[in-house]
Amino acid sequence: MNRRIVICLLTTALLSIAPSLWAQQPKKVARIGYLIAGTFSGQAPYTEAFRQGLRDLGYIEGQNIGIDYRYAEEKIERQSALAAELVSLKVDVILTPGATATRSAKGATNTIPIVMAQDPDPVGNGFVASLARPGGNITGLSSLVAELGGKRLELLKEVVPRLSRVAVLGTSTNPANVQQLRQTELAAKAIGVRLQFLDVRGPKDIETAFREARKERADAVLLLGGPFFIPQRTKIAELAIKSRLPAIYSRSELVEAGGLMTYGASIPDLYRRAAVYVDKILKGAKPADLPVEQPTKFELVINLKTAKALGLRIPPSIFARATRVIE
Repeated sequence: MNRRIVICLLTTALLSIAPSLWAQQPKKVARIGYLIAGTFSGQAPYTEAFRQGLRDLGYIEGQNIGIDYRYAEEKIERQSALAAELVSLKVDVILTPGATATRSAKGATNTIPIVMAQDPDPVGNGFVASLARPGGNITGLSSLVAELGGKRLELLKEVVPRLSRVAVLGTSTNPANVQQLRQTELAAKAIGVRLQFLDVRGPKDIETAFREARKERADAVLLLGGPFFIPQRTKIAELAIKSRLPAIYSRSELVEAGGLMTYGASIPDLYRRAAVYVDKILKGAKPADLPVEQPTKFELVINLKTAKALGLRIPPSIFARATRVIE
């Protein structure tokens, strides 16, 4: 009888302390691999937007989430090795900030989910089967670059009323550039502007392109996106001013470096929304079932110092729509 009492007491004691023992078991910390083509400082505003998005969802770095950062330092050739490093770490999901990083991540794994923070043409780049049904291990957000080419041309026309010829700098082998050029050509016909496409396949071609633009008497420049334009942003801005050519871009970094103006999706907002994709995937959603979303916030940024250097007067209608003015 005494033995039975002892066993009952021991069982009761174990059952009472079991929940606390289970509660003390460390929870698995999910790990995000962050593959970055650029530098720490250059990516910092977008990284912070992504981290804020995670915090809004209840994630705290070092407690219930960990981020493994890999910076290629604007050396595209390094990205494949860095992507392989993240795969070897067995991260739960990989975040990519652009097409080159996504392509490197895709080459490194077809099983680990990949979230695109922003991509100009996910279908054209071969990352997803369609925006509605990605179909593989990649999903995320599109920056809608191609569809905005016509709008940028219209903005140039407002700033340069006598606009008749525009030099378009892009890369013919870039699928997103091809689509963007097509949309820009449609807009050019509608407003009576002739386009001069200048193929820029590497940094060494940038000066040649501006020289050709001056030779053909272009009134302005429209820069399409590309992996090496951001690293060369200061040089591009300087050449545009030196050539006396007003230019419009798709990313605000080029305006911050001295470019005239930009119109495009709000990149920080896309990074915040990328955190939602990461959260869904960590909770069990499959990338193949998560449609690629398009931007909902856009920004028009103007550099007044550059406008003054070019002798341009920015119309009040442009000022009224500007989300940010750099003085």
